[in-house]
Amino acid sequence: MKKHNSLAFILLSAAIISCDGNKKNTENLFSVNSDNLKVQYQPQETLSLSLKNPENKTLDSVIYYINDKKIGSVKGNEKLDFAFADQKLGYQNIKALAYYEGENTEAAYRVELVSNIQPKLLKYTIVNTYPHDLKAYTQGLEFQNDILIESTGNGSGNGTGTKGKSSLRKTDYKTGKVTKIVELPDSVFGEGCTVLNNKVYQITYKNGEAYVYNIDTFEKEKTFKYFKAGMEGWGLTNDGKNLLMSDGSEKIYFVNPADFKEVDYINVYTAGTKIKAVNEMEWIDGKIYANIYTMDAIAVINPKNGAVEAVINLSDLKAKVTQHPDIDVLNGIAYNPKTKTLFVTGKNWDKMFEIKVTE
Repeated sequence: MKKHNSLAFILLSAAIISCDGNKKNTENLFSVNSDNLKVQYQPQETLSLSLKNPENKTLDSVIYYINDKKIGSVKGNEKLDFAFADQKLGYQNIKALAYYEGENTEAAYRVELVSNIQPKLLKYTIVNTYPHDLKAYTQGLEFQNDILIESTGNGSGNGTGTKGKSSLRKTDYKTGKVTKIVELPDSVFGEGCTVLNNKVYQITYKNGEAYVYNIDTFEKEKTFKYFKAGMEGWGLTNDGKNLLMSDGSEKIYFVNPADFKEVDYINVYTAGTKIKAVNEMEWIDGKIYANIYTMDAIAVINPKNGAVEAVINLSDLKAKVTQHPDIDVLNGIAYNPKTKTLFVTGKNWDKMFEIKVTE
């Protein structure tokens, strides 16, 4: 009986190995023809796709996908040309579904779509200088009528190690006086904030939560969990319909304000380089203005594809505020549509600057 069982086991193992071998052989029958493909492409270029077929199988048709979206199909092994013009920047995951001799199999490849724009360097002039709470570790800044809504974190700055308090506050921007404040528990690190549909949205750093407040009372009305486990919250703004959220990477997510679910995303690029650490953001005239963490600069980003179109270098501003052990980086962008000026500050800065941006 044992011999029969042993024999059956050997035969079964051989069959499994044979099946796996056939599967691997099937998977390797075709590959995306990379002979004339580049590693990086720009939006004005076209991708030309075909398959390598070393065993000369009879191909009936091939369906091509990029980032799981069907881009077209061909008969046999004809070439498929795909224009990148309307594609988001970032990695383009190519999948070819090949139908042959009554079977089908997949082949995969990847290229990177980068920006073809050389960002313009914009100029600025200081219009006014206003007082700002030196202890405010600024994470989010936005105008609601003539009142500044500000979100702060409990960062410790660089020197003393003394932590501040995460909060949501209303501020008279001319005097720097805080007129309303809600402080968060010490276990919560506050991050970006934005106002949409008369609600204030605030995200948190590592707590995986977003809060919704009544615009008048600052009473918390809802708590949302992030749509990805382990996700960090950095910057927040809105385009009038969706929330836009950054997480410290090169991604900016479009988020449904009703349930805090992901709607879409873009990858931020300047020329051939990803721009990571996208931080506090502001939506201005159809563009995303974003602080890049530690860079003391603002990037102007195309929300359709993620290309950085312009840069405002604000590194000189840090020297104009009171120097102290806990001073930290530039962070905070608020746009006043009445004056068409930007209000910018930093973490633990005692001043806020109203600036006019020009070509």
